[in-house]
Amino acid sequence: MAASLVCRVHPVVLFSIIDSYERRNEDAKRVIGTLLGIYDKGSLEVTNCFAVPHNESEDEVAADLEYARNMYELHRKVNASEVIVGWYSTGNEVSEHSVLIHEYYTRESKNPVHLTVDTSLKSSKMDIKAYVSSTIGVPGKTMGTMFTPVQVEMIAYEPERVGVDLIQKGKHNPKRTVQMVSDLTQVSRACSSLKDKLAVTQEYIEDILIVGRISHGLNGQFTTD
Repeated sequence: MAASLVCRVHPVVLFSIIDSYERRNEDAKRVIGTLLGIYDKGSLEVTNCFAVPHNESEDEVAADLEYARNMYELHRKVNASEVIVGWYSTGNEVSEHSVLIHEYYTRESKNPVHLTVDTSLKSSKMDIKAYVSSTIGVPGKTMGTMFTPVQVEMIAYEPERVGVDLIQKGKHNPKRTVQMVSDLTQVSRACSSLKDKLAVTQEYIEDILIVGRISHGLNGQFTTD
């Protein structure tokens, strides 16, 4: 399943992860959280998430699992179709602590995915990776865990796409702000866009009709000759 699984992530998930990272404690190196979504025919759609408080040192990691369970129950009351599909962490490394956290999520989901989001932006873009785990080793001996990368794609519902497009308009603004467009202006722009598309369609149809008349005339001429 790991080789064929496609992990599709919605923009709201990335925004939530970035927000939790920006609100982290000063001494926290990374943030972790639960991923919610749905499985559908070999693909995983991650539609939501929430942060989980945790403490991490070189020797140990402790997560507030009671908080995670309570948050999941609250989300279920809003959207019962979303289930736990894995967890996320900021950074680009899969550490020994990641293995311990992943073990917990294997009890909450059949085949959880681990999503890493590199918020350092060292490569001038946000590096997003996803992994699934598998057990390796000899039966009866010490067993280990291997994380296998899976394909990651970005996907968006229409309302999300509208929001992302609006946000992108502010990236060239020195103040990084955007102004909301009124409903009337949106309708006007939509009508103008529709008018342009209809004009192109009309021109295309007229060209086909003209070519059809010429072709029909030539066929008639050849028949007469």
